[in-house]
Amino acid sequence: MFSSERLKGIDMFVSVADLGSFTRAAERLNLTGSAVSKGIARLEARLGSKLFERTTRQLRLTEAGQLFYRACTGVLSDLEEAELALHAEHAEPTGRVRLDVPASFGRLHVLPIILKYIERHPQLQPHISFSDRFIDPVEDSVDIVVRIGGADIWPDTLGHEYLGAERLVFCAAPAYIARHGLPRDADDLTRHHCVVYGRADGSASPVYLKGAGAREMERRQLPARIAIGDAEGQVAAVQAGTGIAQLPTWLVSDALQSGRLIDVLPALATDGLQMNLVWLKSRQGLAKVQALLQVFRRCLSPAGADLERVGR
Repeated sequence: MFSSERLKGIDMFVSVADLGSFTRAAERLNLTGSAVSKGIARLEARLGSKLFERTTRQLRLTEAGQLFYRACTGVLSDLEEAELALHAEHAEPTGRVRLDVPASFGRLHVLPIILKYIERHPQLQPHISFSDRFIDPVEDSVDIVVRIGGADIWPDTLGHEYLGAERLVFCAAPAYIARHGLPRDADDLTRHHCVVYGRADGSASPVYLKGAGAREMERRQLPARIAIGDAEGQVAAVQAGTGIAQLPTWLVSDALQSGRLIDVLPALATDGLQMNLVWLKSRQGLAKVQALLQVFRRCLSPAGADLERVGR
């Protein structure tokens, strides 16, 4: 089989997968529905694998289709970048760029930076996923990742920059303090109602306490009044007076300033997980990737987003 044969049908296949419909893909490609259906059938026959599961209600990728989709989008992206590199406007951030960011931090701080930035650069097309799980940027074809926590040693395929460590404080609502009083110290937290972060496996995340040395950190499990697997959900529970939680300042700074929450143990404020900016080295020379890396370096920190610096 010639290499050119392998390229046939890729654009058609990706359009059907993206839109979830032969009809809508045909409209996008200015083809008939019959032509698209026959093209996918020929592609499946050539590959010897079924790419789509078809029912009367939906069209979805098979496991083989998912693998082929990842490969095809990578090929099309590379072709796009090769084409853009031949034009002078390549200096302007243009085209699709994939990002993965932490769920709550991403919504509250990363997304506002991106939204403000693309007002000035309308040809840029960010595709953003929100997750707190570890992802492999190479395997998942993600250009830029913002991650809280993670590896101390990064593979050679990835570039990374340490942005700092988030600051953690113990918070409670005034109504809770009125009913239960202030905790005196870390040991006293065991007699209080605690709102902890619940992991997907059913366990609860520990709190972080300063150790004996300047850089030492103690992890301690607290008895959970309630465990919530979402940081913004934790804040809602604490503001409702449910209990005390250790939370990052990027999440609660507004509530602390307004008095909706109180820092109940200021002496125990401590650094928490590290924050890193991670990117694919193979894509770092692209204008669109460089542009977003620069704006993140300028505007993003563990304290949150500085939107005033986006346009500089």
